[in-house]
Amino acid sequence: MSTKMFRMLRVAALIVTMGSLAIAQQAAAPGGITFQDVRDGLKDPTRWPTYGGDYGSQRHSPLTQITPQNVQRLTPQWAFQTDTLGKFEATPLVLDGVIYITGPEDLGWAIDARTGRQIWRYKRDLTSGIIACCGRVNRGFAVMGDRLFKTTLDAHIVAISLKSGAILWDTEMENYRNGYSGTPAPIAFKDKVVAGMAGAEYGVRGFIDAYDIRTGKRAWRFSTTAGPEDPGHRTWQGLDPKAWEHGGGSTWTTGSYDPELNLVFWGTGNAGPDYNGEAREGDNLYTASIVALDGDTGKLRWHYQFTPHDVWDWDSTQVPVLADVTIGGQPRKVVLFANRNGFFYVLDRTTGKLIYGKPFIQTSWAKELSADGRPILLPGSLPSEQGTKVCPDASGGTNWMSPSFDPALGLMFVTSRDACGTFFNWKDEYKPGEGFRGGAVSRLEEFHHAGLRAIDVATGQRRWEFPYAAQSWAGVLLTASGVVFAGSSGNFMAFDARSGKNLWHYQTGSALYAGATTYMLDGRQYVLMPSGTTLTAFALSEAVPAGSR
Repeated sequence: MSTKMFRMLRVAALIVTMGSLAIAQQAAAPGGITFQDVRDGLKDPTRWPTYGGDYGSQRHSPLTQITPQNVQRLTPQWAFQTDTLGKFEATPLVLDGVIYITGPEDLGWAIDARTGRQIWRYKRDLTSGIIACCGRVNRGFAVMGDRLFKTTLDAHIVAISLKSGAILWDTEMENYRNGYSGTPAPIAFKDKVVAGMAGAEYGVRGFIDAYDIRTGKRAWRFSTTAGPEDPGHRTWQGLDPKAWEHGGGSTWTTGSYDPELNLVFWGTGNAGPDYNGEAREGDNLYTASIVALDGDTGKLRWHYQFTPHDVWDWDSTQVPVLADVTIGGQPRKVVLFANRNGFFYVLDRTTGKLIYGKPFIQTSWAKELSADGRPILLPGSLPSEQGTKVCPDASGGTNWMSPSFDPALGLMFVTSRDACGTFFNWKDEYKPGEGFRGGAVSRLEEFHHAGLRAIDVATGQRRWEFPYAAQSWAGVLLTASGVVFAGSSGNFMAFDARSGKNLWHYQTGSALYAGATTYMLDGRQYVLMPSGTTLTAFALSEAVPAGSR
């Protein structure tokens, strides 16, 4: 290549970069994204401003251009490929014509929502020796003001410029050498950004942190294993007097937030070691629970423990969904929670009181809850040296896959699975910096089936189910027109919300480990689906006026 040609290509590349930055700058107007903008959720149809669409994590879009009648005309419009190994587990944010998404290996991108063209790329220089449980993934950004926020595999939280992708501040949450890592998408509200962490299998003490969005200084921390200063400390007994110090309780997915109550709701992970509970006898608060924290101070308002003394690795890090529903003829402000242990729970979100809990898959460890909300264990359900068959298996009745809620139909849509596992209880030994060493394991015994299930939140009964041919890790998206987007393996699908009828499908070529999002742009509704390391935008093959059916 000649020197002249090389210079011409460099100039052309510079022009493209400057044009891309101009798009990003238009997306971040003076003052940037406000607390009210995020609080409004999906009222602005051009935006998807937070992990769950809104603070309540309902993943329910008001858009109606794509309907059960025309969804079969959905076709790919563009595809963005990351040119890296790994997989998407992130939910993209969409703000004023720009998509912001994180990927594996602590990558992040700003992408033109019209064309799929990269605007900027963020990459963190990761050191060797990182122990990332479980997988070198990331689940997305939060946004406030002129900046994005994300957790990192080396257990930091960073603020990134909306305009350029440059780092604005970088704060260490904990030392990654001790087994800590960061994978969840944070939540930003008021002047704070709240984030969780991962690493329960490596002997960490779980936490939920809040940081000042301007400076990155930590504002508060709530530890998910109760120490001597906490009222739940007596729930840590047994052979290891310091079990709580490395007791797990990771917070590796995203929580929800109620602005009116100023409460942060977050699910907590399993206690460690996973299957051997002898060293940590007792309920092991606040693991395998949901906690409601004061947004300003991080103080615990209430908690509910789904699986006391969890010895099956059924961490409760599913996304809590906030809703206003009618149950028993009374309006209730609730938290909806489809749990990995196989039960579907409805809790009063002001008090944490259990309204009801019922199995939504096959369960052999417990069939019902007592009056005080504790599961009633069935005989022969604890791990043993010989191995004990229990349903569900360690992967659970559902997992990190985000559900969706339809307030009009009163239905919760959950990616679910029926399977049984064999759980072994052998002695584990804790070694600082290495985690738990020993033979306690579980294995899949029987896989029955997986599917998308619609649960009536007023009763807990299954309204319909669409069975999948294979296990699914995909989240769910719902639109006001009555279309549900979900999928299994690489098969991205659309369903009728009322009946569960499969209306459309598209084979992406890679497994689905995230949920779809949707937005309006130039009068056209787009649906985004991450698959493998490709992000694909779909729209109707012919533009249809907004709101038409």
